[in-house]
Amino acid sequence: MSIEVKKLVVHYVDKRDEETEIHLRENEMVINDRVNVFIEQLHHAYNGKPGKGYCAFDGDKNSTVASAMQSYRNSELGFWHMTQQATEVLKEELNKYAFHETGYLVFCHYQYVGCDYMLIAQISIKEHYSITSELDLASSRHLDISRMQLAARIDLTAWDTQADENRYISFIKGRAGRKVADFFLDFLGCAEGVDPKQQSQTMLHAVEDYLSEQQFDKAEKDGIRKEVFDYCNDCINSGEDADIEGLSGTLSKSSDVQFEDFYKEQGYELEESFPLDKKTVTAMVKFSGMGGGVSVGFERKHLGERVVYDPVNDTLTIKGVPPNLKDQLEKYSQEN
Repeated sequence: MSIEVKKLVVHYVDKRDEETEIHLRENEMVINDRVNVFIEQLHHAYNGKPGKGYCAFDGDKNSTVASAMQSYRNSELGFWHMTQQATEVLKEELNKYAFHETGYLVFCHYQYVGCDYMLIAQISIKEHYSITSELDLASSRHLDISRMQLAARIDLTAWDTQADENRYISFIKGRAGRKVADFFLDFLGCAEGVDPKQQSQTMLHAVEDYLSEQQFDKAEKDGIRKEVFDYCNDCINSGEDADIEGLSGTLSKSSDVQFEDFYKEQGYELEESFPLDKKTVTAMVKFSGMGGGVSVGFERKHLGERVVYDPVNDTLTIKGVPPNLKDQLEKYSQEN
């Protein structure tokens, strides 16, 4: 078990009308194996969410949540009382918006790979149905972890050691766009910091410029891109930042020119370490696009071989149609 849960409290939030109702649990949960497995699942589900934002507590906002959290960490406030104060702030913020939010509000202090985290997540409820042995319909309610949309995680270790970088808090941007994201930032008292998509795009640009200046053939470049993508994908799956040192070690194995030196000389606006946007990073190894009812995607290494692009005639020629697509096309031809 890689997760060590230290504290856990769950409250209930019900916002269906204009006023938000809060039902507070009376105490902390007892930490046991079931709790550890639940938080491990929650941790991995959170890591797997794409399109996260990054931010830090905004000193100008006098965040109640930040103050309560710091008091808890200084042993001046109990964990349950910290969650109570934070939940009251959530209630006030929810009452400002028209959208409905009903579910369980989870506060968890846990340790993962030597770092301390505080996860705050609102998880909705999903009805599941089954048939009993008497052939009656039965229903039960489950936490819908996979569809979690309101959540933020504070890297407490980074808050202590790297507060000036303004990205020790990550959050899910939400299904309703900026409105939900803004609501959760207001609840925490945060100001958004580094943009993972922008940093990922800058990284891709720097990597392509670096490869263009090296004496690599097409196959070597495709191989290096795949190694860089694998490095980035590992970072995304583990919830960690990519860093220049790791990129340089991956990119510069077969070159005398270190990527770390190249990026500094060219002056790219890239942090020494930065969060990644999965969709942007995937463009390193895959071309894809859609429009006018047509969707096309293929691995970058196939361009010029299995897939040939003719810019003059605006056509793509695919050699070796995927079997499942070929089967559909053949059936359609026979029927028509």
